[in-house]
Amino acid sequence: MAPRASQWAVPVAISLGVPIGLYVVFLFLGAFPFFQRHFLYGHRLNTLFWHDLNRPEYWGFARNQVTPFSLTTVDGETIYAWHILPLPTYLKHEDRLQAQKPGFSNDITKTESYRLLKDDPEARLVISLHGNVGHIAQGLRPDSYHTLTDSSRYHVLAIDYRGFGKSTGTPSEAGLIQDGAAAVDWAMHVAGLPASRIVIVGQSLGTAVTSGVAEHFAMQGIEFAGLILIAGFSNLPTLLSSYTAAGFIPVLSPIRAILPLLRFFQNFIVDKWKSADRLAHVVSLTRTRLRLSLIHAKDDLEIPCHESDALFQTAASATSDRTLDERSFSSWKEQKTLRRDDGTFVAIVNAEPDIVIRQELVPYGGHNGVMLSSAVSLAVMRSFGLDAS
Repeated sequence: MAPRASQWAVPVAISLGVPIGLYVVFLFLGAFPFFQRHFLYGHRLNTLFWHDLNRPEYWGFARNQVTPFSLTTVDGETIYAWHILPLPTYLKHEDRLQAQKPGFSNDITKTESYRLLKDDPEARLVISLHGNVGHIAQGLRPDSYHTLTDSSRYHVLAIDYRGFGKSTGTPSEAGLIQDGAAAVDWAMHVAGLPASRIVIVGQSLGTAVTSGVAEHFAMQGIEFAGLILIAGFSNLPTLLSSYTAAGFIPVLSPIRAILPLLRFFQNFIVDKWKSADRLAHVVSLTRTRLRLSLIHAKDDLEIPCHESDALFQTAASATSDRTLDERSFSSWKEQKTLRRDDGTFVAIVNAEPDIVIRQELVPYGGHNGVMLSSAVSLAVMRSFGLDAS
């Protein structure tokens, strides 16, 4: 009879060897840009097989409350988009909207919904930039649009980046920033809205796109009503050392303790997404007004909430010429922080000329459900100045 230890040797070796082997294969493939971008963006993982994005009523919207249409980027990609009317506006013009032909619009400028946006001198627009994986209406994204439009007067413009959903092209850092910029250009130059009536909201990957878009326009002297980053991260190489896809699949965290090996694989990361540096640049370029809100859920299992701490530190530090070390900054931040008994907090920094940087840690919502938090709606209201006395 074989010794008891040898009876367990093979099953144990297999149970350990298979996941380790798969992880090694994952790291090897991830070193190639083609596979890396598929792993990072997950743009082909969607529900287009059984969901028709041109029928938004499936997700609980009123008939023609949503107008699907497309934008063209400066490099010729076609970006799929939704213009979502606020329900109070929809109610006032329901008969005309109901009579409009539903579905995708080849020329949105001829639609009633577009007219209601362009002809309203008080119209306010929220540009929504979603996270990785899926399409414009996947998961909780439609619910987040409902949260913003069901009882407010805010229009929402949501887009699918290149390679996502029905949009053409292949995703890349530069490409996604161009896609976000195309949405802003449409809002300002086609719909005719000034930047002061536009808030850009990004979640997860969308926070990095938001930072890139904001920097792109800040360098042109254009400042928005507000920037809202939900479940953001400082930069991609740092994030991947602690990131777990779907909350349980590690990326580089298993080799985090081996610094030379970690840095070796970080060097292969093509799209760096240096959001912290970009936000600091936006702050430094601000000449009139900036409302920057950072929102994170305490129970986010994918992107740790300390990533928003890093964003806050970099952005807040850019408001001053002083350089503070970690301990000094933590002490300075604590003076500007209201802590709650559930472990959450709000930290606010005010600076000249009219800069408000606000970080909020909410107790629940995880990585995606936090989009439905009242903290997001309140951040939009503050961005538009509704908190002014």
